[in-house]
Amino acid sequence: MLVASKQPRSADQPAPLVKRFLDFLFLECGLSGATVTAYQRDLREFWAFLVTHSVEPADIAIDDVQKHLIELQQRGLALSSIVRNLATIKVFLRFLLTERILRQDIASLIESPKRWSTIPKAVHYRQIEALLHAPDMSDEFYLRDRALLELLYATGMRVSEVVDLTFERINLKLGYVRCIGKGRKERIIPVGRAAIDAVQRYLDILRPRLLHDRPCDALFLSRTGRPLDRTNMWRLVKKYASAMGSDPRISPHTMRHSFATHLLAGGADLRILQELLGHADVKTTQVYTHVDETQLKNVHRKYHPRP
Repeated sequence: MLVASKQPRSADQPAPLVKRFLDFLFLECGLSGATVTAYQRDLREFWAFLVTHSVEPADIAIDDVQKHLIELQQRGLALSSIVRNLATIKVFLRFLLTERILRQDIASLIESPKRWSTIPKAVHYRQIEALLHAPDMSDEFYLRDRALLELLYATGMRVSEVVDLTFERINLKLGYVRCIGKGRKERIIPVGRAAIDAVQRYLDILRPRLLHDRPCDALFLSRTGRPLDRTNMWRLVKKYASAMGSDPRISPHTMRHSFATHLLAGGADLRILQELLGHADVKTTQVYTHVDETQLKNVHRKYHPRP
Protein backbone atom coordinates (compact mmCIF):
# COMPACT_ATOMS: atom_id res chain seq x y z
CA MET A 1 0.00 0.00 0.00
CA LEU A 2 1.11 3.58 -0.56
CA VAL A 3 1.73 6.13 2.14
CA ALA A 4 2.56 9.81 1.90
CA SER A 5 5.28 9.57 4.54
CA LYS A 6 8.89 10.42 3.80
CA GLN A 7 10.14 6.87 3.92
CA PRO A 8 7.71 4.07 2.89
CA ARG A 9 8.31 0.93 4.93
CA SER A 10 6.57 -1.97 3.30
CA ALA A 11 4.46 -2.93 0.30
CA ASP A 12 1.96 -4.48 2.73
CA GLN A 13 1.72 -1.51 5.11
CA PRO A 14 -1.80 -0.04 5.35
CA ALA A 15 -1.95 3.34 3.58
CA PRO A 16 -4.46 6.06 4.50
CA LEU A 17 -3.66 7.70 1.16
CA VAL A 18 -4.72 4.66 -0.85
CA LYS A 19 -7.73 4.06 1.39
CA ARG A 20 -8.89 7.61 0.63
CA PHE A 21 -8.37 6.91 -3.06
CA LEU A 22 -10.37 3.66 -2.98
CA ASP A 23 -13.14 5.32 -0.97
CA PHE A 24 -13.18 8.09 -3.57
CA LEU A 25 -13.65 5.52 -6.37
CA PHE A 26 -16.45 3.72 -4.56
CA LEU A 27 -18.34 6.60 -2.92
CA GLU A 28 -17.82 9.49 -5.33
CA CYS A 29 -17.19 7.77 -8.67
CA GLY A 30 -19.76 5.03 -8.06
CA LEU A 31 -17.50 2.16 -9.13
CA SER A 32 -18.53 -1.35 -8.12
CA GLY A 33 -16.83 -3.24 -5.30
CA ALA A 34 -15.25 -5.66 -7.79
CA THR A 35 -13.79 -2.77 -9.81
CA VAL A 36 -12.40 -1.08 -6.70
CA THR A 37 -10.83 -4.41 -5.69
CA ALA A 38 -9.16 -4.60 -9.10
CA TYR A 39 -7.78 -1.06 -8.63
CA GLN A 40 -6.47 -2.07 -5.21
CA ARG A 41 -4.74 -5.14 -6.64
CA ASP A 42 -3.03 -3.15 -9.40
CA LEU A 43 -1.95 -0.45 -6.94
CA ARG A 44 -0.40 -3.10 -4.71
CA GLU A 45 1.80 -4.10 -7.68
CA PHE A 46 2.77 -0.48 -8.32
CA TRP A 47 3.47 0.17 -4.65
CA ALA A 48 5.78 -2.86 -4.50
CA PHE A 49 7.70 -1.34 -7.40
CA LEU A 50 7.93 2.04 -5.62
CA VAL A 51 9.18 0.43 -2.40
CA THR A 52 11.78 -1.63 -4.28
CA HIS A 53 13.10 1.46 -6.07
CA SER A 54 12.74 3.80 -3.04
CA VAL A 55 10.35 6.17 -4.83
CA GLU A 56 8.08 8.41 -2.74
CA PRO A 57 4.54 9.16 -4.00
CA ALA A 58 5.42 12.84 -4.34
CA ASP A 59 8.43 11.96 -6.50
CA ILE A 60 6.76 9.61 -9.02
CA ALA A 61 7.94 10.37 -12.56
CA ILE A 62 7.04 9.09 -16.01
CA ASP A 63 10.18 6.94 -16.04
CA ASP A 64 8.98 5.14 -12.90
CA VAL A 65 5.67 4.23 -14.51
CA GLN A 66 7.37 3.07 -17.71
CA LYS A 67 9.88 0.92 -15.80
CA HIS A 68 7.04 -0.68 -13.85
CA LEU A 69 5.18 -1.51 -17.06
CA ILE A 70 8.34 -3.01 -18.56
CA GLU A 71 8.73 -5.23 -15.48
CA LEU A 72 5.13 -6.40 -15.86
CA GLN A 73 5.83 -7.24 -19.50
CA GLN A 74 8.98 -9.15 -18.57
CA ARG A 75 6.95 -11.17 -16.08
CA GLY A 76 4.77 -12.31 -18.96
CA LEU A 77 1.59 -10.34 -18.27
CA ALA A 78 -0.80 -10.05 -21.21
CA LEU A 79 -0.98 -6.67 -22.90
CA SER A 80 -4.58 -6.27 -21.78
CA SER A 81 -3.44 -6.66 -18.14
CA ILE A 82 -0.66 -4.13 -18.64
CA VAL A 83 -3.11 -1.66 -20.16
CA ARG A 84 -5.42 -2.18 -17.19
CA ASN A 85 -2.54 -1.58 -14.76
CA LEU A 86 -1.64 1.63 -16.56
CA ALA A 87 -5.25 2.83 -16.45
CA THR A 88 -5.27 2.26 -12.68
CA ILE A 89 -1.99 4.11 -12.24
CA LYS A 90 -3.22 7.07 -14.31
CA VAL A 91 -6.35 7.46 -12.20
CA PHE A 92 -4.26 7.25 -9.04
CA LEU A 93 -1.78 9.82 -10.32
CA ARG A 94 -4.60 12.25 -11.05
CA PHE A 95 -5.89 11.66 -7.53
CA LEU A 96 -2.42 12.50 -6.16
CA LEU A 97 -2.54 15.69 -8.23
CA THR A 98 -5.89 16.75 -6.78
CA GLU A 99 -4.54 15.99 -3.31
CA ARG A 100 -1.55 18.26 -4.12
CA ILE A 101 0.88 15.43 -3.49
CA LEU A 102 2.07 15.57 -7.08
CA ARG A 103 2.87 18.94 -8.61
CA GLN A 104 2.64 17.91 -12.26
CA ASP A 105 -0.08 16.11 -14.19
CA ILE A 106 2.18 13.34 -15.44
CA ALA A 107 -0.80 11.06 -16.13
CA SER A 108 -1.71 13.15 -19.20
CA LEU A 109 1.86 12.77 -20.51
CA ILE A 110 1.89 8.97 -20.42
CA GLU A 111 0.85 7.30 -23.67
CA SER A 112 -1.19 4.12 -23.40
CA PRO A 113 0.11 1.14 -25.38
CA LYS A 114 -2.26 0.11 -28.15
CA ARG A 115 -4.12 -3.05 -27.31
CA TRP A 116 -3.74 -5.92 -29.70
CA SER A 117 -6.90 -6.69 -31.57
CA THR A 118 -7.61 -9.99 -29.85
CA ILE A 119 -10.57 -12.16 -30.74
CA PRO A 120 -12.69 -13.10 -27.69
CA LYS A 121 -12.63 -16.82 -27.03
CA ALA A 122 -16.00 -18.39 -27.73
CA VAL A 123 -16.99 -22.04 -28.05
CA HIS A 124 -19.43 -23.77 -30.38
CA TYR A 125 -23.06 -24.01 -29.32
CA ARG A 126 -22.76 -27.81 -29.04
CA GLN A 127 -20.04 -27.38 -26.40
CA ILE A 128 -22.17 -24.91 -24.48
CA GLU A 129 -25.10 -27.33 -24.64
CA ALA A 130 -22.89 -30.11 -23.26
CA LEU A 131 -21.62 -27.81 -20.50
CA LEU A 132 -25.16 -26.89 -19.46
CA HIS A 133 -25.99 -30.60 -19.08
CA ALA A 134 -22.72 -31.47 -17.31
CA PRO A 135 -24.03 -31.27 -13.70
CA ASP A 136 -24.99 -34.69 -12.34
CA MET A 137 -28.64 -34.89 -11.26
CA SER A 138 -27.58 -37.03 -8.28
CA ASP A 139 -25.38 -34.21 -6.93
CA GLU A 140 -26.89 -32.36 -3.96
CA PHE A 141 -26.11 -29.00 -5.59
CA TYR A 142 -27.31 -29.97 -9.06
CA LEU A 143 -30.21 -27.50 -9.11
CA ARG A 144 -28.01 -24.56 -8.11
CA ASP A 145 -25.20 -25.40 -10.53
CA ARG A 146 -27.57 -26.01 -13.44
CA ALA A 147 -29.37 -22.72 -12.73
CA LEU A 148 -26.04 -20.86 -12.53
CA LEU A 149 -24.77 -22.24 -15.84
CA GLU A 150 -28.08 -21.60 -17.60
CA LEU A 151 -28.24 -18.01 -16.33
CA LEU A 152 -24.63 -17.24 -17.29
CA TYR A 153 -25.24 -18.31 -20.88
CA ALA A 154 -28.78 -16.91 -21.11
CA THR A 155 -27.77 -13.39 -20.05
CA GLY A 156 -24.07 -12.99 -20.86
CA MET A 157 -23.60 -11.39 -17.46
CA ARG A 158 -20.15 -10.89 -15.98
CA VAL A 159 -19.42 -13.24 -13.09
CA SER A 160 -19.13 -10.22 -10.75
CA GLU A 161 -22.65 -9.19 -11.80
CA VAL A 162 -24.03 -12.65 -11.05
CA VAL A 163 -22.32 -12.59 -7.64
CA ASP A 164 -24.16 -9.33 -6.82
CA LEU A 165 -27.49 -10.61 -8.14
CA THR A 166 -30.31 -10.81 -5.61
CA PHE A 167 -33.41 -12.93 -6.13
CA GLU A 168 -35.54 -9.75 -6.09
CA ARG A 169 -33.80 -8.57 -9.28
CA ILE A 170 -34.89 -11.53 -11.35
CA ASN A 171 -38.49 -11.62 -12.53
CA LEU A 172 -39.21 -15.14 -13.68
CA LYS A 173 -42.83 -14.42 -14.56
CA LEU A 174 -41.91 -11.69 -17.04
CA GLY A 175 -38.58 -13.27 -17.98
CA TYR A 176 -35.99 -10.61 -17.26
CA VAL A 177 -33.19 -9.76 -14.84
CA ARG A 178 -32.16 -6.32 -13.56
CA CYS A 179 -28.39 -6.31 -13.71
CA ILE A 180 -26.18 -3.78 -11.91
CA GLY A 181 -23.03 -3.49 -14.03
CA LYS A 182 -19.89 -1.39 -14.12
CA GLY A 183 -20.28 2.11 -12.74
CA ARG A 184 -23.42 0.94 -10.91
CA LYS A 185 -25.33 1.23 -14.19
CA GLU A 186 -28.50 -0.82 -14.40
CA ARG A 187 -29.62 -2.72 -17.48
CA ILE A 188 -32.49 -5.08 -18.22
CA ILE A 189 -31.63 -8.45 -19.79
CA PRO A 190 -34.24 -10.91 -21.10
CA VAL A 191 -34.00 -14.47 -19.79
CA GLY A 192 -34.94 -17.50 -21.90
CA ARG A 193 -37.31 -20.25 -20.89
CA ALA A 194 -34.60 -22.85 -20.15
CA ALA A 195 -32.87 -20.55 -17.68
CA ILE A 196 -36.19 -19.46 -16.13
CA ASP A 197 -37.17 -23.07 -15.49
CA ALA A 198 -33.76 -23.95 -14.03
CA VAL A 199 -33.70 -20.93 -11.70
CA GLN A 200 -37.31 -21.52 -10.61
CA ARG A 201 -36.57 -25.11 -9.60
CA TYR A 202 -33.50 -23.96 -7.67
CA LEU A 203 -35.52 -21.28 -5.85
CA ASP A 204 -38.37 -23.66 -5.04
CA ILE A 205 -36.38 -26.69 -3.90
CA LEU A 206 -32.72 -26.09 -3.02
CA ARG A 207 -32.28 -22.43 -2.05
CA PRO A 208 -34.62 -22.61 0.99
CA ARG A 209 -32.55 -25.55 2.30
CA LEU A 210 -29.28 -23.68 1.78
CA LEU A 211 -30.54 -20.64 3.69
CA HIS A 212 -30.53 -22.51 7.03
CA ASP A 213 -33.16 -20.01 8.30
CA ARG A 214 -30.71 -17.12 7.79
CA PRO A 215 -31.73 -13.96 5.94
CA CYS A 216 -29.75 -13.58 2.70
CA ASP A 217 -30.66 -11.69 -0.48
CA ALA A 218 -28.05 -13.26 -2.76
CA LEU A 219 -29.53 -15.45 -5.49
CA PHE A 220 -26.83 -18.12 -5.49
CA LEU A 221 -25.77 -19.56 -2.14
CA SER A 222 -22.96 -21.80 -0.96
CA ARG A 223 -23.43 -24.96 1.09
CA THR A 224 -23.18 -22.79 4.25
CA GLY A 225 -25.95 -20.44 3.14
CA ARG A 226 -23.62 -17.57 2.35
CA PRO A 227 -23.46 -15.80 -1.05
CA LEU A 228 -21.53 -17.80 -3.63
CA ASP A 229 -18.43 -15.73 -4.42
CA ARG A 230 -16.80 -15.21 -7.83
CA THR A 231 -13.94 -17.62 -7.09
CA ASN A 232 -16.34 -20.51 -6.45
CA MET A 233 -18.35 -19.61 -9.54
CA TRP A 234 -15.20 -19.79 -11.65
CA ARG A 235 -14.31 -23.13 -10.06
CA LEU A 236 -17.76 -24.55 -10.77
CA VAL A 237 -17.62 -23.66 -14.46
CA LYS A 238 -14.11 -25.08 -14.80
CA LYS A 239 -15.14 -28.20 -12.90
CA TYR A 240 -17.95 -28.97 -15.34
CA ALA A 241 -15.84 -28.00 -18.36
CA SER A 242 -13.22 -30.54 -17.25
CA ALA A 243 -15.88 -33.17 -16.53
CA MET A 244 -17.13 -33.00 -20.12
CA GLY A 245 -13.58 -33.06 -21.51
CA SER A 246 -13.71 -29.50 -22.85
CA ASP A 247 -10.95 -26.94 -23.04
CA PRO A 248 -9.90 -26.35 -19.39
CA ARG A 249 -9.58 -22.63 -20.16
CA ILE A 250 -13.38 -22.35 -20.43
CA SER A 251 -14.57 -19.90 -17.79
CA PRO A 252 -17.64 -17.77 -16.99
CA HIS A 253 -16.16 -15.12 -19.29
CA THR A 254 -16.02 -17.71 -22.08
CA MET A 255 -19.77 -18.16 -21.64
CA ARG A 256 -20.21 -14.37 -21.90
CA HIS A 257 -18.19 -14.33 -25.13
CA SER A 258 -20.18 -17.28 -26.46
CA PHE A 259 -23.45 -15.53 -25.59
CA ALA A 260 -22.38 -12.49 -27.62
CA THR A 261 -20.94 -14.48 -30.52
CA HIS A 262 -23.99 -16.73 -30.89
CA LEU A 263 -26.40 -13.78 -30.76
CA LEU A 264 -24.45 -11.88 -33.40
CA ALA A 265 -24.21 -14.99 -35.58
CA GLY A 266 -27.96 -15.32 -35.30
CA GLY A 267 -28.48 -11.83 -36.68
CA ALA A 268 -28.64 -9.67 -33.52
CA ASP A 269 -28.15 -5.94 -33.98
CA LEU A 270 -24.78 -4.67 -32.72
CA ARG A 271 -26.36 -1.84 -30.71
CA ILE A 272 -28.75 -4.26 -29.01
CA LEU A 273 -25.83 -6.54 -28.20
CA GLN A 274 -23.96 -3.56 -26.74
CA GLU A 275 -26.91 -2.87 -24.43
CA LEU A 276 -27.19 -6.51 -23.36
CA LEU A 277 -23.48 -6.75 -22.55
CA GLY A 278 -23.41 -3.41 -20.74
CA HIS A 279 -20.62 -1.95 -22.88
CA ALA A 280 -20.24 1.82 -22.53
CA ASP A 281 -18.72 2.08 -26.02
CA VAL A 282 -19.92 0.18 -29.09
CA LYS A 283 -16.26 -0.18 -30.13
CA THR A 284 -15.91 -2.75 -27.35
CA THR A 285 -18.79 -4.73 -28.84
CA GLN A 286 -17.48 -4.47 -32.40
CA VAL A 287 -14.74 -6.99 -31.67
CA TYR A 288 -17.39 -9.71 -31.96
CA THR A 289 -17.95 -8.83 -35.62
CA HIS A 290 -14.59 -10.48 -36.32
CA VAL A 291 -15.53 -13.75 -34.67
CA ASP A 292 -17.93 -15.37 -37.12
CA GLU A 293 -16.52 -14.93 -40.62
CA THR A 294 -19.08 -17.36 -42.05
CA GLN A 295 -21.93 -15.13 -40.88
CA LEU A 296 -20.27 -12.05 -42.37
CA LYS A 297 -19.84 -13.80 -45.70
CA ASN A 298 -23.49 -14.89 -45.67
CA VAL A 299 -24.66 -11.33 -44.95
CA HIS A 300 -22.43 -9.96 -47.73
CA ARG A 301 -23.69 -12.57 -50.18
CA LYS A 302 -27.32 -11.91 -49.26
CA TYR A 303 -27.37 -8.11 -49.35
CA HIS A 304 -24.63 -6.93 -51.69
CA PRO A 305 -26.02 -6.01 -55.14
CA ARG A 306 -23.21 -7.89 -56.87
CA PRO A 307 -22.51 -10.99 -54.71
